[in-house]
Amino acid sequence: MSSLSAASRNRPVGTGPDNSLDDYRTLFRLAPVSLWLEDFSDVRVHFEQLRRDGVTDLRAYLRANPHQVAQCSSLIRVIDVNQRTLDLFHAADLDDLVANLETVFRDDMFDQHVEELGQLWDGANRFASQTVNYTLDGERLDIRLEATVMPGHEGTWERVLLSIEDITARARTERDLRRSEQYAVGLFEHSPVSLWVEDFSAVKVLLDEVRAAGITDFRTFLNVHPDFVSRCMQEIRVLDVNRQTLLMFGAESREILLSRLGDVFRDDMRIHFAEQLIDLWHEKLWQQREVINYALDGRQVDVFMQWSVFPGCEADWDQVLVSLTDITARKKAEAYVEFLGKHDVLTKLYNRAYYEDELSRLGRKGPWPVSVVAVDLNGLKVVNDQFGHGDGDGLLRRTGEVLKKAVGEQACVARIGGDEFMVLLPGRDERGAATVVEQIEKVVELNNTFYPGVRLSFSIGHATCVQGERLTDAVKVADSRMYEAKRAHYEALGKERRREN
Repeated sequence: MSSLSAASRNRPVGTGPDNSLDDYRTLFRLAPVSLWLEDFSDVRVHFEQLRRDGVTDLRAYLRANPHQVAQCSSLIRVIDVNQRTLDLFHAADLDDLVANLETVFRDDMFDQHVEELGQLWDGANRFASQTVNYTLDGERLDIRLEATVMPGHEGTWERVLLSIEDITARARTERDLRRSEQYAVGLFEHSPVSLWVEDFSAVKVLLDEVRAAGITDFRTFLNVHPDFVSRCMQEIRVLDVNRQTLLMFGAESREILLSRLGDVFRDDMRIHFAEQLIDLWHEKLWQQREVINYALDGRQVDVFMQWSVFPGCEADWDQVLVSLTDITARKKAEAYVEFLGKHDVLTKLYNRAYYEDELSRLGRKGPWPVSVVAVDLNGLKVVNDQFGHGDGDGLLRRTGEVLKKAVGEQACVARIGGDEFMVLLPGRDERGAATVVEQIEKVVELNNTFYPGVRLSFSIGHATCVQGERLTDAVKVADSRMYEAKRAHYEALGKERRREN
């Protein structure tokens, strides 16, 4: 007995049987969703045969024997569909639709159809799924399918009512949203720069409290209350970091990095953060600056930081994007270029250009007195001629080591010519200069004990300039005394050779 005839037995009083049946047929035909009335009785018979054959897990059986899915589908008979179904699938009539069912049910609906059959196998009289159908002209339809075995037909499955809801637009929107989310996550995770998502809302609250207290000169406030900078740093909450961040800072995981932020942001970072707070005080919600961070292994990481409040979060700063570009290599290159601009490559001492600038500056400003030590490397030409310039360069490098060791880092020690060196000693008098010369001679003797072969030998002269005198005159005096020492050195060397002969 069909569900329609069963329903007619329960018609309201005063309604004729023909009218009631017509009403139900009209409801079926004009329903705003796609409705299918189908006969699954042959499927049930087939299931009984499979059970007799020893099949216990239909889903596993169908996946292992995919042709059986097609076999089950072929046993389903379409009895009727409504007008919405014909419109949805672009079919002229029921015969047109039934003749082209292979076009409607194909491709990527296999897994869902296995699940639908599995629900019936498990004894359910209803099943539902989200799957894919196709119109007769090939258009893909994302659908929500619900099916019910009609009352009175539970033992045979002769009448099964299916409703199909077209969710193509919604599914497309969901796919686009997932794709957009995956794209955004991909950009974040695989960015070649370090990215941080942070919550600055607590920092904003602190700044607002200071403003409400009547503070107008925020820089002075920070100078008076330096602990406020540390307090703000502690209130920053890191929400997420990307993979490049872990690589840059040598962290095995986000958890390890976030638990050791105190090792990353330290020392000079506090000064930079104070400037960042001042910019935030003036409502600069996009900032960039060069800062210094530290990797978890302690190495310094120079970074170019760009800081921006997310659009829509300007009111409370609860989402901030921070990008950190590693510029350590660039900073090292810049430092080396700067070093080359001021230093002699071979000896690592200052070069003539830097020496002349320093001489001019000290000549104008002091501090007085200023002493000058002129140093000439003895015997460089002989070493170059007899042993080659490689040995001569080695002698020059030793000279640089000796002078830096003897004089220290506070004075200007420069190579101003091939074998000529100058030392500028601000704030040193004649006695201080003489002490430096003695120290140089001691370090020379010590150096010679470590290097076999050619001995290091200097000719040295020094002079002192007091305020009111010209420093360049002291340089001339030191040079003159150095040349006197050099003549004395070669005269003594000549006498020694004559005695040997």
